[in-house]
Amino acid sequence: MVRDQVAQLREGMRRRGKLEHYAADIDEAEALDRRRRDIITAVEAKKARRNQVTAEVAQLKKAKQDAEAQLAESRAIGQEIGELEAQLAPAEARLNDLLLGIPNVPLPDVPEGDESHNRIVRSWGEPRPTDGVKPHWEVGASLGLLELERGAKISGSGFVVYRGAGARCIRAFMNMMLDLHSTDFGYEELWVPVVVNRQTMTGTGQLPKFEDDMYALKDEELFLIPTAEVPVTNLLRDEILGADELPKAFCAYSPCFRREAGSAGKDTRGVLRVHQFDKVELVRYCAPEDGERQLQLLLGHAEAVLQRLGLPYRVVLLAAGDTGFSSAKTYDLEVFAPGVGKWLEVSSCSVFTDFQARRANIRFRPAPNEKPRFVYTLNGSGLAFPRIFAAILEHYQQPDGSVVVPEALRRWMGVDRLT
Repeated sequence: MVRDQVAQLREGMRRRGKLEHYAADIDEAEALDRRRRDIITAVEAKKARRNQVTAEVAQLKKAKQDAEAQLAESRAIGQEIGELEAQLAPAEARLNDLLLGIPNVPLPDVPEGDESHNRIVRSWGEPRPTDGVKPHWEVGASLGLLELERGAKISGSGFVVYRGAGARCIRAFMNMMLDLHSTDFGYEELWVPVVVNRQTMTGTGQLPKFEDDMYALKDEELFLIPTAEVPVTNLLRDEILGADELPKAFCAYSPCFRREAGSAGKDTRGVLRVHQFDKVELVRYCAPEDGERQLQLLLGHAEAVLQRLGLPYRVVLLAAGDTGFSSAKTYDLEVFAPGVGKWLEVSSCSVFTDFQARRANIRFRPAPNEKPRFVYTLNGSGLAFPRIFAAILEHYQQPDGSVVVPEALRRWMGVDRLT
Protein backbone atom coordinates (compact mmCIF):
# COMPACT_ATOMS: atom_id res chain seq x y z
CA MET A 1 0.00 0.00 0.00
CA VAL A 2 1.10 3.61 -0.63
CA ARG A 3 1.03 4.48 3.09
CA ASP A 4 3.59 1.75 3.81
CA GLN A 5 5.93 2.67 0.94
CA VAL A 6 6.12 6.48 0.92
CA ALA A 7 9.53 6.66 2.59
CA GLN A 8 10.93 3.97 0.27
CA LEU A 9 9.49 5.74 -2.78
CA ARG A 10 11.05 9.05 -1.83
CA GLU A 11 14.42 7.45 -1.10
CA GLY A 12 14.29 5.46 -4.33
CA MET A 13 13.56 8.56 -6.40
CA ARG A 14 16.33 10.44 -4.58
CA ARG A 15 18.82 7.69 -5.49
CA ARG A 16 17.63 7.88 -9.11
CA GLY A 17 18.19 11.65 -9.01
CA LYS A 18 14.47 12.13 -9.69
CA LEU A 19 13.04 13.13 -6.31
CA GLU A 20 12.34 16.71 -7.38
CA HIS A 21 10.54 15.42 -10.47
CA TYR A 22 8.34 12.92 -8.61
CA ALA A 23 7.95 14.59 -5.18
CA ALA A 24 4.63 16.24 -6.03
CA ASP A 25 3.22 12.99 -7.45
CA ILE A 26 4.25 11.06 -4.34
CA ASP A 27 2.72 13.72 -2.08
CA GLU A 28 -0.51 13.68 -4.05
CA ALA A 29 -0.59 9.89 -4.04
CA GLU A 30 -0.14 9.85 -0.27
CA ALA A 31 -2.97 12.39 0.16
CA LEU A 32 -5.25 10.45 -2.19
CA ASP A 33 -4.53 7.22 -0.35
CA ARG A 34 -5.53 8.87 2.95
CA ARG A 35 -8.66 10.26 1.30
CA ARG A 36 -9.48 6.85 -0.13
CA ARG A 37 -9.08 5.15 3.24
CA ASP A 38 -11.21 7.84 4.95
CA ILE A 39 -14.00 7.32 2.40
CA ILE A 40 -13.84 3.53 2.75
CA THR A 41 -13.97 3.83 6.55
CA ALA A 42 -16.94 6.19 6.36
CA VAL A 43 -18.76 3.89 3.90
CA GLU A 44 -18.19 0.87 6.14
CA ALA A 45 -19.47 2.76 9.18
CA LYS A 46 -22.59 3.87 7.34
CA LYS A 47 -23.23 0.37 6.03
CA ALA A 48 -22.92 -0.96 9.56
CA ARG A 49 -25.43 1.63 10.78
CA ARG A 50 -27.78 0.81 7.89
CA ASN A 51 -27.63 -2.87 8.91
CA GLN A 52 -28.58 -1.88 12.45
CA VAL A 53 -31.47 0.23 11.16
CA THR A 54 -32.63 -2.63 8.95
CA ALA A 55 -32.70 -4.92 11.97
CA GLU A 56 -34.65 -2.28 13.94
CA VAL A 57 -37.19 -1.99 11.12
CA ALA A 58 -37.68 -5.76 11.11
CA GLN A 59 -38.28 -5.77 14.87
CA LEU A 60 -40.72 -2.86 14.71
CA LYS A 61 -42.68 -4.42 11.88
CA LYS A 62 -42.80 -7.72 13.75
CA ALA A 63 -44.23 -5.85 16.72
CA LYS A 64 -46.61 -4.03 14.34
CA GLN A 65 -45.12 -0.66 15.31
CA ASP A 66 -44.40 2.38 13.15
CA ALA A 67 -40.97 2.17 11.42
CA GLU A 68 -41.20 5.19 9.15
CA ALA A 69 -38.42 7.10 10.96
CA GLN A 70 -36.05 4.16 10.62
CA LEU A 71 -36.95 3.69 6.96
CA ALA A 72 -36.28 7.38 6.30
CA GLU A 73 -32.90 7.08 8.05
CA SER A 74 -32.07 4.00 5.98
CA ARG A 75 -32.88 5.85 2.76
CA ALA A 76 -30.76 8.81 3.85
CA ILE A 77 -27.84 6.52 4.71
CA GLY A 78 -28.13 4.86 1.32
CA GLN A 79 -27.92 8.23 -0.38
CA GLU A 80 -24.90 9.20 1.70
CA ILE A 81 -23.18 5.92 0.81
CA GLY A 82 -23.84 6.57 -2.86
CA GLU A 83 -22.33 10.05 -2.62
CA LEU A 84 -19.23 8.74 -0.85
CA GLU A 85 -18.74 5.93 -3.36
CA ALA A 86 -19.08 8.47 -6.17
CA GLN A 87 -16.11 10.32 -4.63
CA LEU A 88 -14.15 7.09 -4.23
CA ALA A 89 -14.03 6.12 -7.91
CA PRO A 90 -12.23 9.26 -9.23
CA ALA A 91 -9.87 9.26 -6.23
CA GLU A 92 -8.85 5.65 -6.94
CA ALA A 93 -8.50 6.35 -10.67
CA ARG A 94 -6.24 9.34 -10.04
CA LEU A 95 -4.19 7.38 -7.48
CA ASN A 96 -3.75 4.55 -9.99
CA ASP A 97 -2.63 6.99 -12.70
CA LEU A 98 -0.06 8.54 -10.38
CA LEU A 99 1.37 5.20 -9.28
CA LEU A 100 1.64 3.96 -12.88
CA GLY A 101 3.86 6.95 -13.63
CA ILE A 102 6.36 6.49 -10.78
CA PRO A 103 9.47 4.34 -11.51
CA ASN A 104 10.47 1.26 -9.56
CA VAL A 105 12.62 1.62 -6.45
CA PRO A 106 16.25 0.54 -7.04
CA LEU A 107 17.59 -2.28 -4.87
CA PRO A 108 20.01 -1.27 -2.09
CA ASP A 109 23.13 -2.58 -3.86
CA VAL A 110 22.49 -0.47 -6.98
CA PRO A 111 25.01 2.42 -7.11
CA GLU A 112 23.53 5.83 -6.46
CA GLY A 113 23.76 8.55 -9.11
CA ASP A 114 23.66 8.98 -12.89
CA GLU A 115 25.33 6.95 -15.65
CA SER A 116 28.75 8.26 -14.65
CA HIS A 117 28.41 6.02 -11.59
CA ASN A 118 27.83 2.85 -13.62
CA ARG A 119 30.20 0.13 -12.41
CA ILE A 120 32.13 -2.31 -14.62
CA VAL A 121 31.77 -5.66 -12.85
CA ARG A 122 33.94 -7.82 -15.11
CA SER A 123 35.24 -8.19 -18.65
CA TRP A 124 35.73 -11.14 -20.99
CA GLY A 125 37.98 -11.40 -24.02
CA GLU A 126 40.46 -8.98 -25.52
CA PRO A 127 39.05 -6.08 -27.58
CA ARG A 128 40.56 -5.84 -31.05
CA PRO A 129 42.61 -2.68 -31.73
CA THR A 130 40.70 -0.11 -33.76
CA ASP A 131 43.51 0.69 -36.21
CA GLY A 132 42.50 -0.05 -39.78
CA VAL A 133 39.16 -1.64 -38.87
CA LYS A 134 36.30 -0.51 -41.09
CA PRO A 135 32.85 0.26 -39.63
CA HIS A 136 30.21 -2.39 -40.16
CA TRP A 137 28.18 -0.35 -42.64
CA GLU A 138 31.14 -0.21 -45.03
CA VAL A 139 31.88 -3.92 -44.64
CA GLY A 140 28.20 -4.83 -44.94
CA ALA A 141 27.82 -2.80 -48.12
CA SER A 142 31.00 -4.14 -49.74
CA LEU A 143 29.94 -7.76 -49.07
CA GLY A 144 26.32 -7.19 -50.14
CA LEU A 145 24.96 -7.95 -46.66
CA LEU A 146 23.22 -4.66 -45.86
CA GLU A 147 20.89 -2.32 -47.74
CA LEU A 148 20.55 0.84 -45.65
CA GLU A 149 19.44 3.19 -48.42
CA ARG A 150 16.82 0.80 -49.79
CA GLY A 151 15.57 0.11 -46.29
CA ALA A 152 15.05 3.84 -45.89
CA LYS A 153 13.36 4.00 -49.30
CA ILE A 154 10.90 1.28 -48.31
CA SER A 155 10.06 2.40 -44.78
CA GLY A 156 12.04 5.49 -43.79
CA SER A 157 15.16 6.23 -41.79
CA GLY A 158 15.99 3.60 -39.18
CA PHE A 159 14.85 0.55 -41.14
CA VAL A 160 17.28 -1.98 -42.62
CA VAL A 161 17.25 -4.63 -45.34
CA TYR A 162 19.60 -7.59 -44.85
CA ARG A 163 20.49 -9.45 -48.05
CA GLY A 164 21.95 -12.82 -48.93
CA ALA A 165 24.39 -14.01 -46.30
CA GLY A 166 23.39 -11.01 -44.17
CA ALA A 167 19.79 -12.25 -44.00
CA ARG A 168 21.02 -15.78 -43.37
CA CYS A 169 23.17 -14.46 -40.50
CA ILE A 170 20.13 -12.90 -38.82
CA ARG A 171 18.26 -16.20 -39.14
CA ALA A 172 21.31 -18.02 -37.77
CA PHE A 173 21.29 -15.79 -34.70
CA MET A 174 17.69 -16.77 -34.01
CA ASN A 175 18.32 -20.50 -34.40
CA MET A 176 21.54 -20.52 -32.41
CA MET A 177 20.19 -18.50 -29.49
CA LEU A 178 16.85 -20.27 -29.23
CA ASP A 179 18.52 -23.68 -29.39
CA LEU A 180 21.08 -22.70 -26.76
CA HIS A 181 18.57 -21.29 -24.29
CA SER A 182 15.90 -23.95 -24.75
CA THR A 183 18.23 -26.94 -24.89
CA ASP A 184 21.19 -26.07 -22.67
CA PHE A 185 19.60 -23.69 -20.20
CA GLY A 186 16.09 -25.11 -19.81
CA TYR A 187 13.93 -22.25 -21.11
CA GLU A 188 10.56 -23.12 -22.63
CA GLU A 189 10.43 -21.69 -26.13
CA LEU A 190 7.44 -19.52 -27.10
CA TRP A 191 6.29 -17.94 -30.34
CA VAL A 192 4.28 -14.87 -29.36
CA PRO A 193 2.11 -12.18 -30.99
CA VAL A 194 3.87 -8.97 -31.94
CA VAL A 195 0.67 -6.94 -31.54
CA VAL A 196 -0.65 -6.49 -27.99
CA ASN A 197 -3.37 -4.54 -26.23
CA ARG A 198 -3.07 -1.61 -23.82
CA GLN A 199 -3.47 -3.75 -20.72
CA THR A 200 -0.53 -5.91 -21.81
CA MET A 201 1.71 -2.90 -22.42
CA THR A 202 0.70 -1.46 -19.04
CA GLY A 203 1.48 -4.74 -17.29
CA THR A 204 5.20 -4.52 -18.09
CA GLY A 205 5.49 -0.75 -17.60
CA GLN A 206 5.70 0.50 -21.19
CA LEU A 207 2.42 2.36 -20.75
CA PRO A 208 1.43 4.97 -19.89
CA LYS A 209 4.93 6.39 -19.42
CA PHE A 210 6.45 5.62 -22.83
CA GLU A 211 3.49 5.77 -25.20
CA ASP A 212 5.30 8.24 -27.47
CA ASP A 213 8.03 5.63 -28.09
CA MET A 214 5.55 2.96 -29.19
CA TYR A 215 4.10 2.21 -32.61
CA ALA A 216 0.30 2.15 -32.26
CA LEU A 217 -2.30 0.82 -34.69
CA LYS A 218 -4.56 3.58 -35.91
CA ASP A 219 -8.07 3.59 -34.41
CA GLU A 220 -7.30 0.54 -32.28
CA GLU A 221 -5.99 0.09 -28.75
CA LEU A 222 -3.22 -2.13 -30.09
CA PHE A 223 0.55 -1.66 -30.19
CA LEU A 224 3.55 -3.25 -31.93
CA ILE A 225 5.76 -4.73 -29.23
CA PRO A 226 9.10 -3.07 -28.35
CA THR A 227 10.38 -6.42 -27.05
CA ALA A 228 9.11 -9.98 -26.54
CA GLU A 229 9.30 -9.24 -22.80
CA VAL A 230 5.86 -7.66 -23.14
CA PRO A 231 3.79 -10.61 -24.40
CA VAL A 232 5.90 -13.23 -22.59
CA THR A 233 5.63 -11.59 -19.16
CA ASN A 234 1.90 -11.05 -19.65
CA LEU A 235 1.41 -14.69 -20.58
CA LEU A 236 0.68 -15.37 -16.89
CA ARG A 237 -1.24 -12.17 -16.21
CA ASP A 238 -4.07 -12.56 -13.64
CA GLU A 239 -2.89 -16.06 -12.73
CA ILE A 240 -1.83 -17.68 -9.46
CA LEU A 241 1.05 -20.14 -9.76
CA GLY A 242 1.93 -22.94 -7.40
CA ALA A 243 5.17 -22.65 -5.46
CA ASP A 244 6.37 -25.80 -7.22
CA GLU A 245 6.08 -24.02 -10.60
CA LEU A 246 8.78 -21.50 -9.67
CA PRO A 247 11.20 -20.57 -10.98
CA LYS A 248 9.69 -20.54 -14.45
CA ALA A 249 11.61 -19.56 -17.58
CA PHE A 250 10.60 -18.72 -21.15
CA CYS A 251 12.54 -17.64 -24.23
CA ALA A 252 11.10 -16.15 -27.39
CA TYR A 253 12.24 -14.63 -30.65
CA SER A 254 10.42 -11.56 -31.97
CA PRO A 255 10.85 -8.55 -34.18
CA CYS A 256 10.84 -5.41 -32.01
CA PHE A 257 9.48 -1.98 -32.90
CA ARG A 258 10.58 1.27 -31.24
CA ARG A 259 10.04 4.80 -32.41
CA GLU A 260 12.93 5.99 -30.20
CA ALA A 261 11.18 9.35 -29.92
CA GLY A 262 13.81 10.82 -27.61
CA SER A 263 16.87 9.54 -29.49
CA ALA A 264 17.05 11.77 -32.55
CA GLY A 265 20.60 12.08 -33.90
CA LYS A 266 22.09 9.27 -31.80
CA ASP A 267 24.02 6.48 -33.54
CA THR A 268 22.37 7.13 -36.90
CA ARG A 269 25.00 5.31 -39.00
CA GLY A 270 24.60 1.64 -39.77
CA VAL A 271 22.43 -0.61 -37.60
CA LEU A 272 23.29 0.67 -34.11
CA ARG A 273 19.94 2.37 -33.56
CA VAL A 274 17.01 1.26 -35.70
CA HIS A 275 13.23 1.29 -35.43
CA GLN A 276 12.76 -2.39 -36.21
CA PHE A 277 15.15 -5.10 -35.07
CA ASP A 278 15.17 -8.75 -34.02
CA LYS A 279 15.94 -10.23 -30.64
CA VAL A 280 15.72 -13.36 -28.53
CA GLU A 281 14.32 -12.50 -25.10
CA LEU A 282 14.66 -14.37 -21.82
CA VAL A 283 11.96 -14.04 -19.14
CA ARG A 284 12.00 -15.61 -15.69
CA TYR A 285 9.56 -15.67 -12.75
CA CYS A 286 10.59 -16.53 -9.21
CA ALA A 287 9.79 -16.17 -5.53
CA PRO A 288 11.00 -12.84 -4.05
CA GLU A 289 13.74 -14.41 -1.94
CA ASP A 290 15.22 -15.98 -5.10
CA GLY A 291 15.46 -12.77 -7.12
CA GLU A 292 19.21 -12.12 -6.93
CA ARG A 293 20.17 -15.71 -7.70
CA GLN A 294 17.85 -15.76 -10.70
CA LEU A 295 19.30 -12.47 -11.97
CA GLN A 296 22.82 -13.84 -11.88
CA LEU A 297 21.63 -17.01 -13.63
CA LEU A 298 19.90 -14.99 -16.36
CA LEU A 299 22.97 -12.80 -16.79
CA GLY A 300 25.16 -15.87 -17.18
CA HIS A 301 22.90 -17.25 -19.91
CA ALA A 302 23.17 -14.02 -21.90
CA GLU A 303 26.95 -13.97 -21.40
CA ALA A 304 27.20 -17.53 -22.70
CA VAL A 305 25.98 -16.38 -26.12
CA LEU A 306 28.73 -13.77 -26.36
CA GLN A 307 31.35 -16.25 -25.24
CA ARG A 308 30.27 -18.77 -27.88
CA LEU A 309 30.44 -16.04 -30.50
CA GLY A 310 33.90 -15.08 -29.26
CA LEU A 311 33.01 -11.39 -28.87
CA PRO A 312 34.85 -9.42 -26.16
CA TYR A 313 32.41 -7.88 -23.73
CA ARG A 314 32.04 -6.27 -20.33
CA VAL A 315 29.34 -6.49 -17.66
CA VAL A 316 28.17 -3.13 -16.34
CA LEU A 317 26.01 -2.66 -13.23
CA LEU A 318 23.87 0.39 -13.93
CA ALA A 319 23.60 3.18 -11.40
CA ALA A 320 20.16 4.09 -10.10
CA GLY A 321 19.85 7.13 -12.36
CA ASP A 322 20.60 5.04 -15.45
CA THR A 323 18.36 2.10 -14.50
CA GLY A 324 15.22 1.66 -16.60
CA PHE A 325 11.80 2.79 -15.41
CA SER A 326 10.51 -0.65 -14.40
CA SER A 327 13.77 -2.19 -13.25
CA ALA A 328 15.06 -2.48 -9.69
CA LYS A 329 18.54 -3.61 -10.79
CA THR A 330 20.10 -3.96 -14.24
CA TYR A 331 23.31 -5.31 -15.71
CA ASP A 332 24.16 -4.25 -19.26
CA LEU A 333 26.28 -6.44 -21.49
CA GLU A 334 28.42 -4.31 -23.79
CA VAL A 335 30.37 -5.66 -26.78
CA PHE A 336 33.33 -3.80 -28.19
CA ALA A 337 32.99 -2.86 -31.86
CA PRO A 338 36.44 -1.78 -33.11
CA GLY A 339 35.16 -0.27 -36.37
CA VAL A 340 33.18 2.40 -34.54
CA GLY A 341 35.46 2.34 -31.50
CA LYS A 342 32.57 1.92 -29.08
CA TRP A 343 31.18 -0.42 -26.47
CA LEU A 344 27.70 -1.37 -27.68
CA GLU A 345 24.93 -2.46 -25.35
CA VAL A 346 23.61 -5.79 -26.65
CA SER A 347 21.64 -6.94 -23.59
CA SER A 348 20.09 -5.56 -20.44
CA CYS A 349 19.43 -8.16 -17.75
CA SER A 350 17.07 -6.90 -15.06
CA VAL A 351 15.10 -7.91 -12.01
CA PHE A 352 11.88 -5.96 -11.59
CA THR A 353 11.03 -7.17 -8.08
CA ASP A 354 7.19 -7.21 -7.94
CA PHE A 355 6.81 -3.98 -9.97
CA GLN A 356 5.52 -5.73 -13.11
CA ALA A 357 3.76 -8.51 -11.20
CA ARG A 358 1.58 -5.99 -9.35
CA ARG A 359 0.57 -4.33 -12.61
CA ALA A 360 -0.05 -7.65 -14.35
CA ASN A 361 -1.42 -9.38 -11.21
CA ILE A 362 0.93 -12.38 -11.39
CA ARG A 363 1.03 -14.23 -8.07
CA PHE A 364 2.04 -17.53 -6.53
CA ARG A 365 0.79 -19.44 -3.50
CA PRO A 366 3.76 -20.28 -1.22
CA ALA A 367 1.92 -23.25 0.34
CA PRO A 368 -1.60 -24.70 0.31
CA ASN A 369 -4.10 -22.40 2.04
CA GLU A 370 -1.54 -19.57 2.28
CA LYS A 371 -2.29 -16.11 0.95
CA PRO A 372 -0.92 -15.56 -2.59
CA ARG A 373 2.13 -13.33 -3.02
CA PHE A 374 3.38 -11.43 -6.04
CA VAL A 375 6.18 -13.09 -8.01
CA TYR A 376 9.38 -11.36 -9.03
CA THR A 377 9.86 -11.00 -12.79
CA LEU A 378 13.18 -10.84 -14.63
CA ASN A 379 14.19 -10.48 -18.25
CA GLY A 380 17.17 -9.99 -20.49
CA SER A 381 18.08 -10.00 -24.15
CA GLY A 382 19.74 -13.18 -25.18
CA LEU A 383 20.66 -11.30 -27.47
CA ALA A 384 19.66 -8.34 -29.68
CA PHE A 385 20.73 -9.01 -33.27
CA PRO A 386 21.75 -5.73 -35.01
CA ARG A 387 24.63 -4.77 -32.74
CA ILE A 388 25.85 -8.37 -32.59
CA PHE A 389 25.83 -8.33 -36.40
CA ALA A 390 27.80 -5.07 -36.38
CA ALA A 391 30.28 -6.37 -33.81
CA ILE A 392 30.93 -9.56 -35.80
CA LEU A 393 31.55 -7.62 -39.03
CA GLU A 394 34.04 -5.40 -37.23
CA HIS A 395 35.70 -7.86 -34.84
CA TYR A 396 36.12 -10.67 -37.40
CA GLN A 397 36.94 -8.68 -40.56
CA GLN A 398 40.08 -9.72 -42.44
CA PRO A 399 42.67 -7.73 -44.44
CA ASP A 400 41.21 -9.04 -47.72
CA GLY A 401 37.79 -7.58 -46.85
CA SER A 402 36.18 -10.88 -45.89
CA VAL A 403 34.67 -11.66 -42.46
CA VAL A 404 35.28 -14.89 -40.55
CA VAL A 405 32.04 -16.50 -39.32
CA PRO A 406 32.20 -17.38 -35.59
CA GLU A 407 32.38 -21.14 -35.21
CA ALA A 408 29.17 -21.24 -33.15
CA LEU A 409 27.23 -19.84 -36.16
CA ARG A 410 28.66 -22.05 -38.90
CA ARG A 411 26.15 -24.85 -38.33
CA TRP A 412 23.34 -22.53 -39.44
CA MET A 413 25.30 -20.34 -41.87
CA GLY A 414 26.77 -23.17 -43.92
CA VAL A 415 29.97 -21.18 -44.51
CA ASP A 416 32.99 -20.23 -42.42
CA ARG A 417 33.67 -16.91 -44.12
CA LEU A 418 31.67 -14.05 -45.66
CA THR A 419 33.26 -12.90 -48.93
